[in-house]
Amino acid sequence: MEHMAEISSQERDYLPGMGKHYLLPFYDVLHRVSGLGRVHQEMIALAGLRDGQRVLDVGCGTGNLLRATGKRHRNVELVGVDPDLKMLARAERKIRRAGLTAQLDRGFAQELAFPDASFDVVFSSLMLHHLETSAKDEMLAEVRRVLRPDGVLVLADAVLHDHDHDHGHGHGARKRGASGELRVQLKDNVGDAVAKRIAAAGFTVEPTRTLKLRMFGEVGIEVAKVH
Repeated sequence: MEHMAEISSQERDYLPGMGKHYLLPFYDVLHRVSGLGRVHQEMIALAGLRDGQRVLDVGCGTGNLLRATGKRHRNVELVGVDPDLKMLARAERKIRRAGLTAQLDRGFAQELAFPDASFDVVFSSLMLHHLETSAKDEMLAEVRRVLRPDGVLVLADAVLHDHDHDHGHGHGARKRGASGELRVQLKDNVGDAVAKRIAAAGFTVEPTRTLKLRMFGEVGIEVAKVH
């Protein structure tokens, strides 16, 4: 396992994967009971990975998607980025126990510390909605920058339907509190808004695939290629 490096040039506020740091022990339990593993397997299949390719998971959390990718494709290079050192420590242990290697860096989606055109595939699983609206666009611009000309982005995030938004149902937005935690802006995920946002960042986007989780509603999977 390569050393976990702090690669951000500045500190940023960020929302932990479970909303609060003290809920971290429940993160992997929620992953199992919600059926998110099925979403990850679909993402891996859609990526069309080949031996020797370099894969980045933005917002890798405790490494579930990286570990699943490595188990299915033993000869790809795995890289993960997350702002939470506690998440990365769990990811390091899990990936090592699986007999895999990965580079795990502390960093932020809006400022990926990698050279241009340095990855074949970028994954993002249920983290886009953690970012404020402007940060979403910054992230997608960074993803496009680090992808090679024929690179692929596979992004999964919650889907909010028009009626959910209108009546305040589903995932509500968390407001910025005294601690400076970021709002969860699922209002940006209504309908095909995520696909349109990705396309505006310079990608050709395939039709959205939708999977229903056992908990928390639907997840949309976007497959997008650099154009």
